[in-house]
Amino acid sequence: MSDDFTPRPDRFLEMVADGRVHLFDGGFGTELHYRGVSVTRCFDELNLSRPELVTRVHELFLEAGAEILETNTYGASRTKLAPFGFQDRVKEINRTAAVLARRVAGDHALVAGAMGPLGVRIEPFGPTAREEVGAFYKEQAGALISGGVDVLVLETFGNTNELIEAIRGTKEAGDLPIVAQMTIGHDLHSGFGTDPEHFAPRLEAEGVDVLGLNCSVGPQSMLQGIERIRPLTSLPLSAQPNSGLPREVEGRKIYVASPEYMGDYARRLAQAGVKFVGGCCGTGPEHIRRMAVSIRAIHPVPTSIDTVKKHGGQEPEVPEIPLADRSGLGRKLASGERIKTVEIVPPRGGDATEMLSQVSALEEAGVDAVNVPDGPRAQMKMGALATSLLIQERTGLEALVHYTCRDRNLLGMLSDLLGAHAIGLRNLLLITGDPPRMGPYPDSTGVFDVDSVGLTNLVSFLNHGMDPGGNPIGAPTSFVKGVGVNPGAADLDRELNRFFWKVDAGAEFAITQPVFDVAQLESFLEELVRRNLRIPVVSGIWPLVSLRNAEFLANEVPGIEVPESVLDRMRRASDKGGDHPVEEGIAIARETWEALGDDLQGIQVNAPFGKVHLALRVLEGLPKL
Repeated sequence: MSDDFTPRPDRFLEMVADGRVHLFDGGFGTELHYRGVSVTRCFDELNLSRPELVTRVHELFLEAGAEILETNTYGASRTKLAPFGFQDRVKEINRTAAVLARRVAGDHALVAGAMGPLGVRIEPFGPTAREEVGAFYKEQAGALISGGVDVLVLETFGNTNELIEAIRGTKEAGDLPIVAQMTIGHDLHSGFGTDPEHFAPRLEAEGVDVLGLNCSVGPQSMLQGIERIRPLTSLPLSAQPNSGLPREVEGRKIYVASPEYMGDYARRLAQAGVKFVGGCCGTGPEHIRRMAVSIRAIHPVPTSIDTVKKHGGQEPEVPEIPLADRSGLGRKLASGERIKTVEIVPPRGGDATEMLSQVSALEEAGVDAVNVPDGPRAQMKMGALATSLLIQERTGLEALVHYTCRDRNLLGMLSDLLGAHAIGLRNLLLITGDPPRMGPYPDSTGVFDVDSVGLTNLVSFLNHGMDPGGNPIGAPTSFVKGVGVNPGAADLDRELNRFFWKVDAGAEFAITQPVFDVAQLESFLEELVRRNLRIPVVSGIWPLVSLRNAEFLANEVPGIEVPESVLDRMRRASDKGGDHPVEEGIAIARETWEALGDDLQGIQVNAPFGKVHLALRVLEGLPKL
């Protein structure tokens, strides 16, 4: 492509300063869909394979009166292109899109490089580092700039932190004006629950040129959002609502707001102080035509920041309740006392009588807490929260609830955790969870909205009295935050890095996978000291019950290492028959703890196959406890 367009940022800045209201175009994606493009296609790749179609949509919006044309690149980041196999064509797709729009715009309109969210979870609630986020946006923005866009538009963001990293990455790509647009729901909060009083001042502090809202809601709710934002910032405002809410008509989503309705609200938005008006999903050329007529000769109301000092920035964090005051387990961890816990298996059915009977025996043996796994190995069991509540209500023991990311989305996790706190559960072991394909229902879906690092951050937010969007929730929760760690991980460096992130996220103790190799755990503990990862570590101990049990753990359970020396001992015991394998398994478990106890703050003994009496045999008379 031979076109060599030079960006014209001065022309956009003249628009900002000229005292008039200006018009963006409408919903590019829905316009492509209405012209026969399947929603399963990569719309951004059409810049290469169907340039005539992309060009035609630009022409229609220009003819309707749009003064700023957005490129067909909303999902053209490396992460959004990857599922279609186009991740290595970021530069080509974005540059081509910019050139197509510039050809249509000529001297009649400006071109805005459109960039949306990455579609991945970022820290603190996901594995994508903030530095990576910035790099992805720098790559996309650089390609758009090379194609000659005049301004860059970051739009439809529900996560303020992601938008901030996008702004910073975009600035590294070049010195063009930036329009930053959040998306809100009918409650006027972002997808992460952040209200305008929190996100508007934070975005203004990043030095953007225009601040606004787009997508998700129709013009009425967007007008309410603009009225909330206007007193909070001195920046020019933008608003690009959907043409109402979609309805399902013969299998297609149809946006029902009429051009007249959108035109009327374009006028109201301008009168409310919006400098740049446009449309998002469902807003076609005829809507834009009516909006162009409505905003002629309207001058935007000057903005004011009378209340920004009152609302600016996030609410101050509430300090966490001291660890010793959160639970009996927390008190022991805080004081450095060694703890002993036993992991039981929740019942498969709805009757917990037998399990509770065995837990009562643990109370008599002086166990500090009962570990309650959350569908281990993706098996169907009574839920960990319900099981834990039964244990705490029916016995004198505390529960240590294993809580996984597998089965619940972010909203479900928040609901669960707040409910768990309300009913008195305080001790959590935060783990990612075994994937459903490991269990008897392999076609069931795993959610994994966040991983264990993100979940630890989430609980830390709640302990500081905030939701994921940084909004206050009232009184903070008081969870004791434990995490898992695997000394026998195949990629130990990755495991240690993830453990560092968990500690950084607020983890207060860790429980290892069941340990059979003493030398391996000693080496791992030394590495933790070297890396200054100093939180209490509790060793998982599993009393083997048979050679078959040992072989299964060694060969079929990810993350557990059973050395050949242990397998040899179990083979010899098996040859003797009778109770020898069980006795040998208990002896190995006791020897493992005795060799490691000085370096650990506690022991978690598994009750294999629900046999709690075997766990008690291991604990009987153990030194260093």
